[in-house]
Amino acid sequence: MAEPFGAQSTTDEVLEGVGLSGKRILVTGVSAGLGVETARALAAHGAQVVGAARNLDKAHAATEPVRAQAANGGGLELVELDLASLASVRACADALVSAGKPFDLVIANAGVMATPFGKTADGFETQFGTNHLGHFVLVNRIAALLPPGSRLVNLSSAGHRFSDVDLEDPNFDHTPYAEFVAYGRSKTANALFAVEFDRRHKEGGVRATAVHPGGIQTELGRYMTPEVMEQLISSINAAAQTAGTAQFSWKTIPQGAATSVWAGVVAPADLIGGRYCEDCHVAEIETDPGIRGGVQPYALNPERAKALWAKSEEMVGERF
Repeated sequence: MAEPFGAQSTTDEVLEGVGLSGKRILVTGVSAGLGVETARALAAHGAQVVGAARNLDKAHAATEPVRAQAANGGGLELVELDLASLASVRACADALVSAGKPFDLVIANAGVMATPFGKTADGFETQFGTNHLGHFVLVNRIAALLPPGSRLVNLSSAGHRFSDVDLEDPNFDHTPYAEFVAYGRSKTANALFAVEFDRRHKEGGVRATAVHPGGIQTELGRYMTPEVMEQLISSINAAAQTAGTAQFSWKTIPQGAATSVWAGVVAPADLIGGRYCEDCHVAEIETDPGIRGGVQPYALNPERAKALWAKSEEMVGERF
């Protein structure tokens, strides 16, 4: 493409001319939406994709296009992973480590959004436990499988602007629960995890980044009523009008998955390492929480990232 990639770019456009034969890539959340499209695009360009999902029957049916379009040695293998259960996370990680096959890229794609208040099998607030802590344990347990030149891509969200992490009360034990505050905390945590993982591993040639895929109509929004969705979009557009920026528009699933594959295999590692990406570019820092684009400074704060890492280790009872 003559023009740089952007909001409307698709996975196939981003990967045009890119060969991934011999590459091995882990993608979590391959039972629907972005995870399936991400796996499809990578396998179609020759990658051996390991797809992780909680419901393997659902994932097997959903990933038929992945197997059908795999080419140039690409393929798909499914593994069971329930991010809301650390026993499941550790079993998955242990099996991958036991197999001993390295990964060139890990895309931590799975997640939940705006759920009613609940707790994971280990007693963590559902969104923080699933979106952050599950991936935190999985990725750190398989870190030895990431050779120099490999990458970690954490799916964050523009929703990170709803809230910084709360390291004093991560499970809402003392704070009134609000679905989007909890979602914001978990998405900020995804970004901060990438910042600290990148700092710890870049000397060894392993880089990490966080990405916002955009607004896509997938199963992620299944807990939101049409009224809540309408209110959310209205608030986004009101802020955009005040700031003189573009109104909200939905992306297709191939457009939504494009930033993940761009950051994972196309963008220069030094460009995206420790950063937050959106619309197939590195996002600018934006201090106005009402603006949907860009990244809030607290989501890239290195000291905050270190503190979250320490708190996460304390919560899961494991040091990395």
